[in-house]
Amino acid sequence: MKATTLSFSNLHAHGPLMADLLRARHRTFVERAGWDLPSADGMEFDQYDTPASRWVVVHENGRVRAGVRLTPTTHRCGIYTYMIRDAQLGLLDTIPQDLLFEEAPVAETIWESSRVFVCDDCSARERMRVHRQLNEEMIKSAREVGATSIIGMIPEHSLRLCRRYGLDVRPAGRVVDFGDFQSVAVVIDMVNKLH
Repeated sequence: MKATTLSFSNLHAHGPLMADLLRARHRTFVERAGWDLPSADGMEFDQYDTPASRWVVVHENGRVRAGVRLTPTTHRCGIYTYMIRDAQLGLLDTIPQDLLFEEAPVAETIWESSRVFVCDDCSARERMRVHRQLNEEMIKSAREVGATSIIGMIPEHSLRLCRRYGLDVRPAGRVVDFGDFQSVAVVIDMVNKLH
């Protein structure tokens, strides 16, 4: 199993990995979860998939196992910034505005993680290993771009799991009920993990 961080400047070196990631996101979020998201040719994407973002992909034998998108909180594309802030600003109708305890941060040292997934075909034993590899590569990649913390939304029940993986994570907002699942905004502090 391998973890790769993709960016617009290195896509050419990784063959179809980006398209495979977007197809895996489509299977996860559109087909299985039933989310109404933009898609084309069986690939899911949105306004946050820009040259400013990075995509961490865990893959093995030509199959995507997991992924996460990292986006700088300082980035703007038209009216959009990053998902959590845009929700707070009322630009997204699927995420409530009151998801955070405080104003959404905008800083070069803070990046957002979004579209986090592990493929359904991972066994319980594989899932632990895949999660660990995804988190390790996400932290490494975020550090490489100068981040000292990551803001994101995770399933509420994943808080304990994140801590089990050694992440310094704290809730940054209230629990949001999305019907089929409950999520919470979190901040992952990487300052104490810097070596």
